[in-house]
Amino acid sequence: MSRMTVNERPVEFDLDPRMPLLYALREAMNLTGTKACGGGAECSGACMVLVDGVALRSCAITLAEAEGRLITTIEGVSRDRSHPVQQAMVAQQAIQCGYCTPGIVIAVAALLQRNPVPTREDIDAAVPNICRCGVYPRLIKAVEQAGRVGQRQERISAAPAPGISPEDAAKAVPALRVPTPE
Repeated sequence: MSRMTVNERPVEFDLDPRMPLLYALREAMNLTGTKACGGGAECSGACMVLVDGVALRSCAITLAEAEGRLITTIEGVSRDRSHPVQQAMVAQQAIQCGYCTPGIVIAVAALLQRNPVPTREDIDAAVPNICRCGVYPRLIKAVEQAGRVGQRQERISAAPAPGISPEDAAKAVPALRVPTPE
């Protein structure tokens, strides 16, 4: 049995201890926000989770290596999208297809936890994630804004909570528009 704490909840996995943490999270716990990444040399960083507060690729960590550790997935960062990184990613339009977004949010959250005012070089070093949609210029702005929000130097109008209708979301956040039928 592999025992650890996932999103502040003690869990036990009765799985092969050599299994990558990624698959235990996705398949056994149904925490599908952590994305499959290609693994190994092909890893895009979409599988990123926090392990004892450090952003690590869950495809490269076995259940045995995760034993006794604190794991935080994107679902554990904030269920209502209120984390400054999530808010800034939306505000700066740094989300395209969204596949890489959970891993990026995890990497940025870990960076800002240890360095609330990172330089461009700090950001580049801390966010190794590959985004095929090319959000990098907006991502830099989002990281900088999230740092300011985290230090209470700036506020962001909140993105709508999950489950909100598109019409209500458009009312809550004026930048969102509901497509009109043609």
